[in-house]
Amino acid sequence: MNFSEIAAARYSCRKYDSTRPVEEEKLHAILESARLSPSACNGQPYHITVCTGEVAKEAARATRDLKINTFVDQAPVLLVISEEPYCKMAGIGAKLKHNDYRSIDIGILSAYITAEAAAQGLGSCIIGWLDSDTLCKICGVSGTIRLVISLGYALDEPREKKRKAFDELITMA
Repeated sequence: MNFSEIAAARYSCRKYDSTRPVEEEKLHAILESARLSPSACNGQPYHITVCTGEVAKEAARATRDLKINTFVDQAPVLLVISEEPYCKMAGIGAKLKHNDYRSIDIGILSAYITAEAAAQGLGSCIIGWLDSDTLCKICGVSGTIRLVISLGYALDEPREKKRKAFDELITMA
């Protein structure tokens, strides 16, 4: 698949085949794409904790509150993305320009992960509703958990993409 095909095919999966594990080579390809994603000053101010098995089930519980994200425990893999300190140059730039480069970098990282997952024939969903403190304990990390990305073989069908019209979203200046 080329990138346009990946962008068109990728959707937020909410039903996974919990009996079908993600092959090690597919997971490695996803993590390698994540490692190659761009970040401010190449600082990569994040850490990825890969959760599988019982740890994934425990982490999934930290994303379910108020009956939200009930599908997450079906996913055989959860990638827990924690925020790390800036590298020196990106930290200086963030202060001078009043810009949160870590959030931008984590967004780019997530796009690379989910695009590669689609290229590998896997479903994914980016989850922002979570209990950071609980996930930090489960994953043994300090700092703040920003996102969890579920991965696995999809059992649901892609939904129609609802996006703004080109002219509404883009201005040619």
